[in-house]
Amino acid sequence: MDNFETTKQYQEYVDKKSPNSPILKNCLCAFLVGGLICCIGQLILDICKARGLSIELSGTVCSIVLIGLSAFLTGLNVFNKIGKFAGAGSLIPITGFANSIVSPAMEYKSEGYVMGVGAKMFTVAGPVLVYGISASILVGLVYFIIM
Repeated sequence: MDNFETTKQYQEYVDKKSPNSPILKNCLCAFLVGGLICCIGQLILDICKARGLSIELSGTVCSIVLIGLSAFLTGLNVFNKIGKFAGAGSLIPITGFANSIVSPAMEYKSEGYVMGVGAKMFTVAGPVLVYGISASILVGLVYFIIM
């Protein structure tokens, strides 16, 4: 292991060894893929409204379809490739959340459906659900008290 006398020497060593990140390219890819996912969602919403569904029901159908598509693409290992290309652009909350539930479930499938899939499926999603539900209860209580 190399010995570094100063922090500056160590930083120079790290700068030489670590590759530069193409920030502009990454931002453009994230923007394009995230925008494409949003356009697909808007298309689903417009189709539902054109078929006579209410705006609330159209939004529900759109959410269900996007969750289903991202879970299906995660199962086919396509969503991970999209994620490598798009980075944060593929993590639009609804599709990224579905991916974060399906990925661990697939990874631990060999451990069985209860201790593998069932237990690991909420490794990432569990804290998000707990925080979301807790925050919504607190906001609801504050709203109830104020009103």
